[in-house]
Amino acid sequence: MRIKKEHSAGLVIDFQERLYPHIYQNELTASNTVKLISGLKIIGIPVLVTTQYVKGLGDTIDIIKSSLQPYEPIEKMSFSCCKNTNFFQRLNQLGKKFIIIAGIETHVCVLQTGLDLLEHKYQPVIVEDCVSSRRENDKYVAIRRLEKEGAIITTYESILFELLEISGTETFKSISKIVK
Repeated sequence: MRIKKEHSAGLVIDFQERLYPHIYQNELTASNTVKLISGLKIIGIPVLVTTQYVKGLGDTIDIIKSSLQPYEPIEKMSFSCCKNTNFFQRLNQLGKKFIIIAGIETHVCVLQTGLDLLEHKYQPVIVEDCVSSRRENDKYVAIRRLEKEGAIITTYESILFELLEISGTETFKSISKIVK
C-alpha cells in the first residue's frame, strides 16, 4: 500500500523532559524525529503533538518543540492519544488516512495509539527510527506487535522519499539536505 502525502498526517507522541533522559538511544531518536518533522513540514503534511501528564513528565524537549513551530501540544492523561477527545477531534478534522508516528514510549503510548488508530480505520505508520522505549526489547516487541496488527513500519528517510515520489524538484533537494 503506497502512502500518499495528500492522505497523510504526522503525530509526535510524548517526547518529554523527565522521560527522555531514560530512553534507549534517546539522542539518535530525537535527532531522527527532528529530521522527520522538518521533512513533513517541507512536504506540507500537518503534524500533531501530544504530551502525557505534563505536571509529572514535563514539557516537550526543546529540540523537538523548536522543530514543531507553531507548537500546539495536546495534553493527555490516557496512554492512547485516541482516548483524548481533543486529540481525536483534531485528528478527524484533518481528514487523513495515514498517521505517521514518532514518539516515546513505543510499548506504551505509541503501541496503544497505533492499536486504537487501527480500530478507528486509520492506518498507523510507525517510523521505527523515531520511536523508542526505556528498554530496547520493549521497543522491538511493540514494533513486532504493531506490525502483526496491521501497522506499517518504516524509517524516516524511507517515508520522506515515499511521500515525495519524484526527484529533481526543490522539495526533493530540501529533503535530501535533511537526510544527509
